[in-house]
Amino acid sequence: MNHQLSIIIPTLNEEAFIEKLLKHLLQNASEENIKEILVVDGGSTDKTKHLVSHIIDTLLQNKTKHNNIKFLTSQKGRAKQMNMGAKHAKGSILYFLHADSFPPKNFDKLIINEVKKGNKAGCFKMKFNSQHWWLKFAGWLTQFSWKSARGGDQSLFVTKKLFNIIGGFNERFVIYEDNDFIFKLYQQKQFVVIQKWLTTSARRYNKTGIWRLQYHYLNIHLKKWLGASAETLNNYYLKHVAVKK
Repeated sequence: MNHQLSIIIPTLNEEAFIEKLLKHLLQNASEENIKEILVVDGGSTDKTKHLVSHIIDTLLQNKTKHNNIKFLTSQKGRAKQMNMGAKHAKGSILYFLHADSFPPKNFDKLIINEVKKGNKAGCFKMKFNSQHWWLKFAGWLTQFSWKSARGGDQSLFVTKKLFNIIGGFNERFVIYEDNDFIFKLYQQKQFVVIQKWLTTSARRYNKTGIWRLQYHYLNIHLKKWLGASAETLNNYYLKHVAVKK
């Protein structure tokens, strides 16, 4: 079987990262392994769309073979945006990636090799672009297969077939949609952590405060473990965590 990746990037006002990320993806993967890159936007009011369009135009002008970047619009909400991307995806492997997360070199080959070995879903271990000891420790923990060490910033690959079997992301979640989906993958006993480093931004911690944000994240995990609904988690997040980017 000829495996190819459909990279799905949900965006909302990501002008600070999206251009850098798209260039990073093009430079660190092989053309034959990438079916498409789908930027699924939830209503950005900054230059996100302009920057994506500029890269698409540049690739076309240079007659680059790797000109398969597409910009899609969606209702706001990462779960909704990622489901829309999956619906339009033509690759056999879906790769969900945050706009401020940068996967390792040859990430495409690393993912495809795992799928060929029978691992239908997984992520990379992750480090923050920060020297703070707690964030370095939190990143170090992601190398282990513990369910509690997972999160969307690590990126997520899953075969399209398995994604459809699970039913995609639960759109009732405004937050925690990644964890909810990943926990379902663990129930299927289908998850592997590729032992290569992905680098993600610490911008949310820098803006909110490391200890304050960590406290609220732990509260959200605890509430979910105790059976809180998606609406309860969403309301808690909006009250205590949500900040304008």
